Amino acid sequence: MSGTRGIIQIHSAPAALRPHLEWAVGAVFGAPVEFSWANQPAEPRSLRAEFPWHGRAGTGAQLASALRACERARFEVTEEPAAGQEGMRWAYTPRLGIFAAAIGVHGDIMVHEDRLKQAILADALGRQPLGEGIAQLLGAAWDAELEAFRQAGDGAPVRWLHQVG
Repeated sequence: MSGTRGIIQIHSAPAALRPHLEWAVGAVFGAPVEFSWANQPAEPRSLRAEFPWHGRAGTGAQLASALRACERARFEVTEEPAAGQEGMRWAYTPRLGIFAAAIGVHGDIMVHEDRLKQAILADALGRQPLGEGIAQLLGAAWDAELEAFRQAGDGAPVRWLHQVG
């Protein structure tokens, strides 16, 4: 197995999950880990953290599975391409669940031919418009939900809009 690296981004998690998230990641690596936590301004009483990692190819999938057990956290895990293997990105939100996609060397989502053919067929059969199918393949709903947490993590102000009436 070849080596690779990636990053874990915990976009938001209740403070009570902090040790559980660190234990989950530590279990994958077989050693304790400690994240550098910061407040998440996009969600009161929640924290955020980033953790770069190095490991063998496939570690990203193990990390995403381990973190998925903490159902109230929002996170992304990326794994860079390794020799003979695509990179991967996993995103999780409590509302949407898990999203996984292959990523190329420049960070673009790579959609395999058969998945595109399925989206075209679903459109032709009237099950799902093509635009919606492609948005689903690209993880648009996950990006939309996580964007406020990503921006808040960069120190940008967050403005929450609430529906009235």
